[in-house]
Amino acid sequence: MASPGSSNTAFNTFTELVTTTYRNHKKEVADNVSNHNALFRRLTQKGRVRREDGGLSITEPLEYAENSTYTRYSGYDPLNVEAVDVLSAAEFYWRQVSVNVAASGLEIRSNSGENRIINLVKTKIKNAQKSMANGLASDFYSAGSLSNQVGGLQSIIADAGTGTVGGIDSSTFTFWQNTVQSAAAPLQGGSAITPGSTTIESLMLPLYLRLTRGADHPDLVVMDESYYTFFEQSQSSLKRYAPEDDGQAGMVAMKYKNADVFHDSSASGISSAHGYFINTDYLSIVVHQDADMEIMPELRAVNQDAIVIPVIWQGNLVCSNRKLQGVMKA
Repeated sequence: MASPGSSNTAFNTFTELVTTTYRNHKKEVADNVSNHNALFRRLTQKGRVRREDGGLSITEPLEYAENSTYTRYSGYDPLNVEAVDVLSAAEFYWRQVSVNVAASGLEIRSNSGENRIINLVKTKIKNAQKSMANGLASDFYSAGSLSNQVGGLQSIIADAGTGTVGGIDSSTFTFWQNTVQSAAAPLQGGSAITPGSTTIESLMLPLYLRLTRGADHPDLVVMDESYYTFFEQSQSSLKRYAPEDDGQAGMVAMKYKNADVFHDSSASGISSAHGYFINTDYLSIVVHQDADMEIMPELRAVNQDAIVIPVIWQGNLVCSNRKLQGVMKA
């Protein structure tokens, strides 16, 4: 625990500066996550980030479900009035993450001058922002297989197309399976296709068409470096880039039909040899209003000469229609 006197004053000054500086630059944390993840950026731009005030879990109403009572009839023909078990909502667990702005007593006292303490705070906050951005960006691509991890794209748009997502077993409820385009067993039939610049569109088109239903179609395609390279090379004389504002922070997008195509590196968490065809109308990031990258009160250990100030986030990536989401893989 910090000792009385000047040491305690130095700790208090550090805490006040961290709290004030972080709150003044809080938006930069979300912006940094957005700059690291094309999906997060698109959902933010489309207003698909929803804040909730509580609940034991996140309930997401489904926007697609098969109902076997659909009946064609004429005149006095009987209608199908059988009860049908149609799921109305998926249930996603809250997931929590945190990063700490921490400093030892030695660091604080060694930087107790006004300019030095301000520079120390800026460095600590910048590191926390970067850590939060990298961690969340990776989680949004994940399968949610680690303890308390966000269920990301590898979970919602699974390689097998199946799995239990949002509490719904897609083996039982087949409408809850996502669409898979495998180069080893293409949707369109025929022999395996080796992905390359001359073949990538033969994989993309059948998947895009399978995911198009009336006005619904993928609006975002995120590819790893190898698939994006194949796609750009295939467009050598036909390149179309997205508007400049869609390529902020160096994230330049190309166009495929009505979808923006981004690439992301394996360091960000996206699986190698993968492309995700996403209809973002049916995806949302849900975050608790009291834990939306909020800074917590300081924590001081009884047996350490140090101070810790956590920044917390609580939420999850949720989906209301898996059928209109697709993955392209080797």
